[in-house]
Amino acid sequence: MPSIERPLSGDMLVFDLDEELTKARSNQALKEHGRIAKTLAKDGPLRVILVVLDAGGTLEEHQTAGPVTIQPLEGDVRLSLEGTMEPVAVGQLITLGAGVPHGVESRDGGAFLLTVCHPPAATKDGP
Repeated sequence: MPSIERPLSGDMLVFDLDEELTKARSNQALKEHGRIAKTLAKDGPLRVILVVLDAGGTLEEHQTAGPVTIQPLEGDVRLSLEGTMEPVAVGQLITLGAGVPHGVESRDGGAFLLTVCHPPAATKDGP
């Protein structure tokens, strides 16, 4: 039986992001690992993930097979790209093409929505 007992796909899913952020901030894993991520939607190639970083939390540099977006919801979110670290403000939306190396960090703690679109060959759900 899957560990997730809530729908990840459907004709319409609605999320209370304030409630999701409150739950994430109270999760012990955030303090232990400096970050926590919760997949909100997983439908074919689309993934929408809520990421919360504690003060000093990081996502090490990586790349994905498909394009991504990063949309800060609160706090301090910084994007590492091509050797530079740039702040991304709440209200901004960053898009990155497939294969672009990037990382994310937060000095004071922050949260963002990460959207990933995997190419069909990279998904287990198929095209």
